[in-house]
Amino acid sequence: MAHCLRLHPPLANHFKAVSIHYEKPNKVFRLRVRSCSAAPENTHRLVAEVKEKLEKEHNSLPVGKYGRDDEEMILWFLKDRKFYVEDAVSKLCKAIRWRKEFGVSDLSEESVERVAKTGKAYLHNYLDVQDRPVLIVDASKHFPGEHELYEDEKLCAFLIEKALSRRPAGKQEILVILDLRGFRTQNADIKFVTFVFDAFYYYYPRRLGQVLFVDAPFIFKPVWQLIKPLVKSYASLVRFCSAKDVKEEYFTAETVPANFRE
Repeated sequence: MAHCLRLHPPLANHFKAVSIHYEKPNKVFRLRVRSCSAAPENTHRLVAEVKEKLEKEHNSLPVGKYGRDDEEMILWFLKDRKFYVEDAVSKLCKAIRWRKEFGVSDLSEESVERVAKTGKAYLHNYLDVQDRPVLIVDASKHFPGEHELYEDEKLCAFLIEKALSRRPAGKQEILVILDLRGFRTQNADIKFVTFVFDAFYYYYPRRLGQVLFVDAPFIFKPVWQLIKPLVKSYASLVRFCSAKDVKEEYFTAETVPANFRE
């Protein structure tokens, strides 16, 4: 039997030559990589670098405690910005400038007395079980418009400063308790709540350990839905709980706030 062997042309003949042209991308991407384990080794150099940048580029900022040459403050903001110098400089400038314009160093018991008398916000006399200073806010006593917004903001800043001054050695955070028992729609103040969270983010970074929303009534839920997107990642620090939880989990029998003892 005869066999016929048919030879096909090479595969290359079936394809046309294609010219490939590479174009350079128009955008330039910057990649920043930092080793978390290596950051502490550079601490002093990074603090010095931030300090030098602030002096050269923002010489008009005040010096001294909480000023552009406050190395303790610089280090804290570096930690907050994961040791990125440019980010730390930017955030420090905003915080130092705010402290000066807001008059934080001039705040006193007398300057916030009128608003403090309402009892809507105060610093608890004792630390919680984690040794954190405790700020307590009674939402039912807050009425937007009763006082000027800046007066409420000054009370807020004064209490944060006072709480931070009572931190035990080695402790960095404070606890905020928002007592929502008796809360009504007329107590809602989105502008002020936004200011509080912004203050912790921009001016007191990494100082807010947790926020307790105590016995929140149903009418508070839509208010929280409006506020939550505004506070961004800080929403993760919020815990909805009961007065019983506060009493049993955050304090001892001797240190529990009076309005949570029942």
